[in-house]
Amino acid sequence: MAADSAAQCACGCAVQESTGRKAVAVDTDVRDRNLKRLRRIEGQVRGLQKMIEEDRYCADVLTQISSVHEALRGVGRELMRNHLKHCATSAIKAGPEHAEPMYDELIDLMYRSIR
Repeated sequence: MAADSAAQCACGCAVQESTGRKAVAVDTDVRDRNLKRLRRIEGQVRGLQKMIEEDRYCADVLTQISSVHEALRGVGRELMRNHLKHCATSAIKAGPEHAEPMYDELIDLMYRSIR
């Protein structure tokens, strides 16, 4: 449903291409920070795999899993901030016919992020 909402909102935040929707207004500094964080997270996940292979103490593994979750939440917060700053703002300024689908999309995103 969220994909349909984003496609219908016509806020200018996404461009439909043959490979799918693409972000339009992404701050390159934010993008670079997120990529760096995701690479670090990738390393943490590889570390988790190694911990499991080595039969490490469960509490230590669970602590590292919590760390990965928090790092992913940090990336999610940055992405949500960018979405609100560019996409949602644009849709809301465009008027009710664009704002209403954006409100639905934002609600869906918030509920998904708290699961």
